[in-house]
This record gives sequence, structure tokens and C-alpha cells, in this order.
Amino acid sequence: MDWKKEIKSWGLILAFFALLYFTGLLPVIQGGIQSVFLATGLIKPKLEIPDLTNQQFDYRGQFKDMDGNLVDLQDYRGKVVFINIWASWCGPCRAEMPHISELYKKVKNQPDLEFLLIGTDNDFQKSKNFIEGKNWAFPVVHASFGLNRSLQSESIPTTLVVGKNGKIIFYQEGMSNFNTDEFENFLLESAR
Repeated sequence: MDWKKEIKSWGLILAFFALLYFTGLLPVIQGGIQSVFLATGLIKPKLEIPDLTNQQFDYRGQFKDMDGNLVDLQDYRGKVVFINIWASWCGPCRAEMPHISELYKKVKNQPDLEFLLIGTDNDFQKSKNFIEGKNWAFPVVHASFGLNRSLQSESIPTTLVVGKNGKIIFYQEGMSNFNTDEFENFLLESAR
């Protein structure tokens, strides 16, 4: 008799997760839970300089902003650029976006410091639909034409910072809460 209750329990659990998956709510809920976890401050970016000795950032490439206008990477030469690569279906990407938005609000008026969040959904409209209605302040583009070698990574989210000299000065795969005093100071010092 106990095994019948066990099967019913597991059936209900599987049905619940199937419902979340097929309605598209799973990444929303997952991202929300992870965002709350990030807010605890337990996961912070590691500011050790990556071992990318003499690796120049590849400024070749174009994207579409959410209005369909072309954005050229060449326009970011000589500036510090915070780049985050994400997708709408990625729970960890969703989790870190509110924190990136708060960081951006603090530093957006700093000369020579730019933010570029690059959506990688196969369909431009999926990225656009995800961003619409959010009160995030950062600039968002879509990788409609693909990603160059400097932006390709094994996983998302991936975040990198390119220095004024065109060298990658920060690189991290995986989610983090970038809205910390330490990371803000790192960006501001790099942009001076």
C-alpha cells in the first residue's frame, strides 16, 4: 500500500514540473530563486586577472538593438566594456540581470565605461519579448549575426570586461552578483 502512495507522490511532482516546463514558467521560477540567492551576496565575481596574456579583444561584429538598429563593436574601442552574454531560457542569466541593472545605474554616467548585454536566443523576437516590460536600464543587443571568437564561450551566462587597451581584463562563465562595491570600484578604476 505504501508504494502506491509513493507512486502518486512522484507522479504529482513530475506533473508539476512538466507543467512548469511546458508552460515556459520553469526558467522564470528558476531565475527568480537564483536571483534571491545572488542577493545574499554569497556568489560574487572573482576579480583575479584572467590568464589571457596578450589576448586582444576582437572588435569585429555587429548586433541589433531591441529596435532593430545596428550596433557595431568597433564603436567601443578605447573604452572599458562590460559584456554579458545571455539567453531568455537561461535561469542563471535571468537571475543576475536585476543585479547587473543596479550596477549599471550606479556607473552609467562614467565616461569611457560602456555596458553591452548580448542576447543569444535563436530568435531575435524571443530576446526582445523577454526584455520588454522589464525596468532594467542597461543596453541590450541581439547576436543576430553571430558571435566573434572573443565572445564565444562554453556556457552562459558569460561576462567579460574589456579594458581601454583592448585586452580582456575580466572573464567569468556562470552567474554572479556583479552589484558589489568591489566590482563597481574595479570598473571605475579601469575606466579612469
